[in-house]
Amino acid sequence: MVRLSGLSIISIVTAVSAQFSSTGLTVTLQDIHYFISPYSAGKVNVDQKSLNKIPGVFGFKPVTVVPDAKESDLPKLLSSWTSIDDVFQPAFARVILLGSAKHPHGGPPGQKKHLPGVESAIFKLDNTKIPAGPYFLEVDTGLLYPVHKLYQDFTGSFLEGLLQKPDGTFQTLSAQIPGSASLTIGVPSRLYYTKTPQKPLAGVRLGVKDIYRLAGVKGSNGNRAWYNLYPASNVTGTAVQRLIDAGAIVVGLQKTSQFANGESATSDWVDYHEPFNPRGDGYQDTSSSSSGAGASVAAYEWLDIAIGSDTGGSVRGPAGVQGLFGNRPSHGLVSLDNVMPLSPTLDTPGFLTRDPYIWDAANAAMYGKNYKSLVSAKVKYPKKVLALGFPAATSTAPSAVYFNNFLTALTKFIGGTSTALNLENEWKATGPGGPTLAQLLNQTYATIITKEQTELVRNPFYRDYAAAHDGRTPFVNPVPLSRWAYGDSRSAADLEAEYAAKSTFMKWWNDKILPPVADKNQCSSGFVVYPGSSGGQNPRNRYRTLPGVPLGFGTSRISVFSEVPDSVFPLGQVSSFSAISNHNEQFPVAVNIMAAKGCDGLLVKLAQDLTKAGILTVPMAGGTIEGGEILMKRKFEYDEF
Repeated sequence: MVRLSGLSIISIVTAVSAQFSSTGLTVTLQDIHYFISPYSAGKVNVDQKSLNKIPGVFGFKPVTVVPDAKESDLPKLLSSWTSIDDVFQPAFARVILLGSAKHPHGGPPGQKKHLPGVESAIFKLDNTKIPAGPYFLEVDTGLLYPVHKLYQDFTGSFLEGLLQKPDGTFQTLSAQIPGSASLTIGVPSRLYYTKTPQKPLAGVRLGVKDIYRLAGVKGSNGNRAWYNLYPASNVTGTAVQRLIDAGAIVVGLQKTSQFANGESATSDWVDYHEPFNPRGDGYQDTSSSSSGAGASVAAYEWLDIAIGSDTGGSVRGPAGVQGLFGNRPSHGLVSLDNVMPLSPTLDTPGFLTRDPYIWDAANAAMYGKNYKSLVSAKVKYPKKVLALGFPAATSTAPSAVYFNNFLTALTKFIGGTSTALNLENEWKATGPGGPTLAQLLNQTYATIITKEQTELVRNPFYRDYAAAHDGRTPFVNPVPLSRWAYGDSRSAADLEAEYAAKSTFMKWWNDKILPPVADKNQCSSGFVVYPGSSGGQNPRNRYRTLPGVPLGFGTSRISVFSEVPDSVFPLGQVSSFSAISNHNEQFPVAVNIMAAKGCDGLLVKLAQDLTKAGILTVPMAGGTIEGGEILMKRKFEYDEF
């Protein structure tokens, strides 16, 4: 028996003219929550009387559209749909609108079982331009409406669920299903979309970090005062628009730490709650600032990829601690118009994903002509591997075993050799002379990000807020305040000196350590590999010291200053005792790999080839990188009181 019930009809009422406009309808079908889009996909002609016995609600009935298959193919086709699409279910097959059906519309439908336990009424589909998949048919009008399956954002990764409108703008998803202080996210059927050379991301579900502006959407940059002060954007920035043009489906805006500064749970996140890292005990810090991106891709199988940003590690950190592929690209590959800056000198847009092939397609779409995909190329991998900060070969620590085994496997795979790289020694031997790297670059990152963000973000924000609130100052979290104060203590001359220090390092690195080569199928003279996440624990229930300033220089800053691509590859996971769960839990281990500037496609191709070779394993969504139930979502059958 098919069960279909209505939960709510959401409408907007204006006080002046009492105009009503539908923003969609939430229903349940077989106890699964769905959202009926307010935007029709097309009109069909179906005899209303023939549908009298089909369950419906508010004049809508679930149907399946099959524009280009034979009736004899339906059992196999529909069965495959149940495995490849999380939105489609057999209850939609009670009515099938079939392009090849022989009887005309309005004729007697055939009653056959094309799925176990489901008797289907077959009608002639007279509009074969409508994409295949599940729909809700408004019986009175003959209009077909796309359907979205609704999911609970139990990790708290999203700021807002979104619905893409036909005109290219967005609106808030007007849906809510049961959940503990969590938003609802809707995803459309994957069956509606077909990948083509023009639409390589067709149907790919995308989360967008809340620093990227989307047409019709208010942003917050992690700050409530900002969200309430400024109106919705009237444009979508170039980076995200390119993904949309390639077919990606934006499903929601995702949380960022405030103004994309590095923050930790409990001590730093004030305006909004930090998302929950689903790995291990479920209470480890997500890293930042692309926190929502990392937590969501690690937790939700229904989400394919998320766009974050990396200035000093804001993609690489979340990717590492949640066991995902992630990238800081070569600097300057795409315009960052309509994106909140931390530092235009250092900001880059990057991705977090479980799939290295979607990763490549997304890179190609967003970076455009500045990215060379090597998926179909015969790659000539460089033979030089420089190992930076690797543990001793004799170390038996679980993470050390992962790192050293990977280094050995990588070197063997490319037929090369690995050499330990001591950065300070190499700088002393081949650099321009003068101070050590630690001395030269100690204040470079902190000065550049704070001086640039105070001018581009803080000052106009404070000015606009004061004008709207009788001279008041908006609330800002402790970390941005601390950093901005440091920026105020640095002069314009200090900033110019740090720009010069960055340029000096970049020239040395790109000339002496990791120069490019002319052969486009090799691109880089070598790889530089360094340990990322070691599977250590950083629980979110820890009170920390007062926020400081990100001074110093380390391996994660190399790509920041040299502008080279730096990607995260998940290696595995290590078991350790959790004081949260009082059990041994699994925590991700990941490695970082750099190539020469402009060789971004080489790193993605390497990830694909190492996966094929069994050296890397594609991570899964769940409590571990091998999948499995997320601890905070584990269910138990209790007796009722």
